[in-house]
Amino acid sequence: MKKSYWSVALFCCCLSAAGAQQTDVQSVAGNVVEWRHHLHENPELSFKEYNTGRYVADMLRSFGNIEVVRPAETSVIGILRGAKPGRTVGFRADMDALPVQEETGFSFASKTPGVSHACGHDMHTAMLLGTAKVLSGMQEELQGTVYFIFQHAEEKSPGGALQIIKSGKLKGVDAIFGAHVIPNMPAGSIGMLPAGAASSSSDGFFLTIQGKGSHGSMPQMGVDPIVTGSEIVMMLQTVVSRNVTPGEMAVVSVGKFQSGDAPNVIPGKAELAASIRTVTPETRKLMEERVRSIIGHVCEANGAAYKLDYVLGYPAIQNDAALRELAKKAAMEAVGAKNVFDAPRLSASEDFSYYAQVAPTYFMIVGSGDGPPNHNPGFRADDSALLNGVKAEVRIILDYLNGK
Repeated sequence: MKKSYWSVALFCCCLSAAGAQQTDVQSVAGNVVEWRHHLHENPELSFKEYNTGRYVADMLRSFGNIEVVRPAETSVIGILRGAKPGRTVGFRADMDALPVQEETGFSFASKTPGVSHACGHDMHTAMLLGTAKVLSGMQEELQGTVYFIFQHAEEKSPGGALQIIKSGKLKGVDAIFGAHVIPNMPAGSIGMLPAGAASSSSDGFFLTIQGKGSHGSMPQMGVDPIVTGSEIVMMLQTVVSRNVTPGEMAVVSVGKFQSGDAPNVIPGKAELAASIRTVTPETRKLMEERVRSIIGHVCEANGAAYKLDYVLGYPAIQNDAALRELAKKAAMEAVGAKNVFDAPRLSASEDFSYYAQVAPTYFMIVGSGDGPPNHNPGFRADDSALLNGVKAEVRIILDYLNGK
């Protein structure tokens, strides 16, 4: 009887706590929409988020019990220390906008010409502010410490994450979570990205081929950089099909090929640029080796000189398997199992990947409703996604701190 009594009592206590969390989250719904609209109207580009950073810092201070630190000039970390000792968890939101002229038709559209939140970072920031407000009201119940990481410059390499990491302000954090809104998934649905590689790395190259100009009727007098560049483009198409393990995601896309001005002139040079995506460190290294080898040998065979700038961008996000399991269970409890789904790996890249240098990480997605893709001028994330985002973040943080 005693065992049964305490089991029922514990079950009722858990239901009561869960109900209280839902009530707390519901109470910030209006705030989160208001914050999102303000941020959307006042976007700032990467490394220039001065007003955004001040706005976020002021809002965190207004909650009354959150310590605010500035790990970089335009980034903010809010630290909430629970009344009880325990683990330390971080949740990251990025704040920067894009150099894109908005075409959404929103009543709260960007007031800054040529700049807009076309990737949804206003949503990320508003949701994390909502999460911070909810948890700040639960300080006496918290077992551990929460770091609310508002990061600058995700959109522009080398990214803001590295600056925050190098500041040392995340020392002692045991795990870091993050989320990104994605269109054409039901607003407020929560997508659980896979364990292991959850995105691609983002590398590429800038190539200048130096040939020798000539009259179009006398090609034997010149070294044609267009032919040389064309051979390179075609040979690069064999890297994925003949060097990468079948079934492993990898992409080589030459997006720039510029050369010449007249039909009867063989130009002196050609300029090429490419985007390269991989998901494993081994294939990332292989890609660079093959690209360098192909460019070098083709140019040599054609008698052309070249200058190659091979750029290593953000690495692939590596999701921790245990954190994924915890996050999925927490999200299902927060928003209902029907609103949670297993999401495929992202082909895009994110500097959230760098936080794995600090602690195990997990990155998920939040559906933002139907519409154009991220980075499109018409990208229009739905406000209705915000509340479920906050619910999931709050529950994930609490479950992690409680050791679930």
